[in-house]
Amino acid sequence: MTDREFIDFLDLAEKMKCHTRHSWTSTGREESVAEHSWRLSLMALLLEKEIEGVDFEKIIKMCIIHDLGEAITGDIPSFLKTKEDSSVEEKAIETLLQKLPSPQREDMKALFEEMEKRQTMEAKIYKALDRLEAVIQHNEAPISSWLPLEYDLQQTYGWQEAQVHERLKQLRQTAKEDTIEKIEKEAKK
Repeated sequence: MTDREFIDFLDLAEKMKCHTRHSWTSTGREESVAEHSWRLSLMALLLEKEIEGVDFEKIIKMCIIHDLGEAITGDIPSFLKTKEDSSVEEKAIETLLQKLPSPQREDMKALFEEMEKRQTMEAKIYKALDRLEAVIQHNEAPISSWLPLEYDLQQTYGWQEAQVHERLKQLRQTAKEDTIEKIEKEAKK
């Protein structure tokens, strides 16, 4: 990869820092797409020694790149995303990957295909963590930032994906308990 290819690709990816998500930080500021990807990667790193028999280097790579398309499209909350939105995001990923030389382009393309198919344990764990990170972030955000549908969604979102491993089930259950506690505290006000 030439210096110019490297810097130009980073320039495109930098937009992940500029686009916000439908999520708020604990201080009441909108979270960026890049912040979500960073913490998702950290979650994978923290679990590396707790979930055996999988390639955590691959999972961390998936976590880092999973929202690259949003550098172009911006974030659309999962509960609003249509098939057309997903198609636009896939085209954005293709556009970004075309900016990369070999072998980086092929390596990232293979990761995106694996994430999309979700047949490997690595892809399943990445997806479970992606959903779990969103739930944890919402639990940390002021409840005033929640939409009415999120009171129920927070208790079910990512539940199915977490069933892939006992450790992820436990984490998802704890996050659900945090959600219920947050809702109950708000109800007492």
